[in-house]
Amino acid sequence: MKRILIVEDNKTLAKILAKKIELSLKYEVDVAYKLSEAKLFLKKYEYFITLLDINLPDAPNGEIVDYVLSKGNHAIVLSANIDKEFRKKMLQKNIIDYVNKGGVDDINYIIQTIQRLEKNQKHKVLVVDDSMVFRKMMKEMLENLFYNVITVAHGEEAVGMLTAHSDISLVITDYNMPVMNGLELTNEIRKDYKKSELCIIAISSNNDEEVNALFLKHGANDYIKKPFSKEEFSCRINNSIEALENIQFITNHANRDFLTGLYNRRYFFQNMQEYIEDTKESGEQFAVSMIDIDNFKHINDTYGHDIGDKVITSISEILRTNTSYRDIVARFGGEEFCVVLKNINKYSASDILERLRQEVEKFNFTIDANKSIKFTISIGVSIHDDDDTLEETINQADMMLHGAKQNGKNRIEFS
Repeated sequence: MKRILIVEDNKTLAKILAKKIELSLKYEVDVAYKLSEAKLFLKKYEYFITLLDINLPDAPNGEIVDYVLSKGNHAIVLSANIDKEFRKKMLQKNIIDYVNKGGVDDINYIIQTIQRLEKNQKHKVLVVDDSMVFRKMMKEMLENLFYNVITVAHGEEAVGMLTAHSDISLVITDYNMPVMNGLELTNEIRKDYKKSELCIIAISSNNDEEVNALFLKHGANDYIKKPFSKEEFSCRINNSIEALENIQFITNHANRDFLTGLYNRRYFFQNMQEYIEDTKESGEQFAVSMIDIDNFKHINDTYGHDIGDKVITSISEILRTNTSYRDIVARFGGEEFCVVLKNINKYSASDILERLRQEVEKFNFTIDANKSIKFTISIGVSIHDDDDTLEETINQADMMLHGAKQNGKNRIEFS
């Protein structure tokens, strides 16, 4: 379990903060009231985040901040000092944030910040800037926010990096660069990535307001003018990533079955229509298979709907793990699934589906220490013909599924 260190001489505040973090984040929290105590904790444990008061009995002038940073720790400063110059001086250090100790809202803000930092670890950011100084500066700020960072010097390198790293969430690009400038890079990226898939933030010292508008019109999510403060940079980056997460969350829920996490009927038909259009040009073959759990009503009637749901979830996982990432595995409803095997012939499809059937057959679902159940699936398959519609291919596979059921179940029937 990850740990957080709170260094705060106000014992009441420290205890409240520790309790809120433990309840909200499920972290182990250690509390030190002096620099000397903090040193002992830092020798003993590694911390995800340290929350630091800057006026301690044995370190009244912020010495704790320099000490914690010197040991390679991430720090958020807590202070009742509202002097702007002092705050600015603190933010020049490699801290994550400077938070005023004002009340419950500030505690909630700290918890939200820690949650954001934890999520940031899942995101990869590509920084594109021909200035080595700016690349280094942005890389340090982003890594301090727990992002995984890649840096390149111009747009052409960035395009190559996006090809090599398909999991990049955010591109931060300068405007004036050799080979390919930031606006050209933005246009190039938007040919392959929608705003719902990847964020772009443009950065420039250009005073022409038209440049700002052009970036936004051509697909940038935001624009930051140089020079910028650490706080503005951090807020805009985090806000863009959070907006991307929210869009993907909504999209995912719209496209996924609530029980299994597989694609739902809506996504299936939407995705397949686009795929079929592509296959008309490429000539790629694909197989549509309808899959049904044998004797599922008996499972529900005997063991209850909760066990039935768990059986459906177990089979979903078998289908997902035994097919390619390119294939589509969808739940059509109840105990019925549809699996599309892409770029495949009848013989290869038969091998894959037979493996699926066998994996389900040998799977043992444990109900409790003394009881387990086994079950099987029936599969009907049709290789799509260019002259047929998707609905006709599905109907053909459904007819084959009916035949598999009639002919004894736990088998595959091909059209």
